[in-house]
Amino acid sequence: MKAIEISSYGAPEVLRVVERPEPVAGAGELLIRVVASGVNRPDVLQRTGHYPVPPGASDLPGLELAGRILSGDPEAMAEAGFAIGDAVCALVAGGGYAEYCVAPIAQCLPVPTGWSEVDAASLPETFFTVWSNVFDRGRLQKGETLLIQGGSSGIGVTAIQIAKAFGATVIVTAGSDEKCAACRTLGADHAINYKTTDFVAEVKAITGGRGVDVVLDMVAGSYVAREIECMAEDGRLVMIAVQGGVNSEFNAGLVLRRRLTVTGSTLRPRPIAFKGAIAKSLREKVWPLLESGAIRPVIHSTFAAVGEPSGAAQAHTLMESNQHIGKIVLTW
Repeated sequence: MKAIEISSYGAPEVLRVVERPEPVAGAGELLIRVVASGVNRPDVLQRTGHYPVPPGASDLPGLELAGRILSGDPEAMAEAGFAIGDAVCALVAGGGYAEYCVAPIAQCLPVPTGWSEVDAASLPETFFTVWSNVFDRGRLQKGETLLIQGGSSGIGVTAIQIAKAFGATVIVTAGSDEKCAACRTLGADHAINYKTTDFVAEVKAITGGRGVDVVLDMVAGSYVAREIECMAEDGRLVMIAVQGGVNSEFNAGLVLRRRLTVTGSTLRPRPIAFKGAIAKSLREKVWPLLESGAIRPVIHSTFAAVGEPSGAAQAHTLMESNQHIGKIVLTW
């Protein structure tokens, strides 16, 4: 099969098309003929040597994909309601940038009715991440207010739509007026251009001084102290990335007085059972919203995975430019 490997750590040009043996599905797994692969920030970090591959995972990049089932564990397939030829999307720990990929059945979901495989390839990584962090760890409830840092990112556009569907008020930050407008179109109640406006003061003004109940933070670093300033009593701050650095100083007194929770998580190294539980929640609570059109795909660009110039390199260059709104997808 054709696949895209990281030939050495470095710039997008280190991504190259190679021939690899076709993988074989084992117990509890499916073999999927990949139609499209989602591109995510962790892929870029892996390419630059800052995101180690978990033990036992493929060295190929790619954490999400969609395609057709070619083979798999018959008993586990039947229990999950899958059959050969079904269109599915999957979350994987690696190996998504390839024509064929093996995925744990527990981490596979049907392509939503009315969605293409290209659309569906944009789902797993962000939807698993948002559900696990905003709703499981962050415990966002109907009527509460969520602040999303980076509202126009793949994670951001997913969090906006799910949070609104579940009755939350959504405030986002983004790096341009164009991105802010796109976030409002997707349902955000308020969008703050963090390059021209102090988001702490703006959040306090929007909430009448009360603050927000949940913060979804992909920055960390100096942002943590500022986020704590604009959180409501019993607020929850959930960190899922550290683009602004791993070291943070903040007012611990505010954490005590407001009874704040500061937490975070990474998804890739978690066990299959953990990710499978998220998949069950998504299938039950979110997939109906996808099929009804209440939540829709937001794909900024697609690139042919195989060809000249390298589609993967172009996709990573776009990701690093931060000019995209929504998801980036490779097609096979």
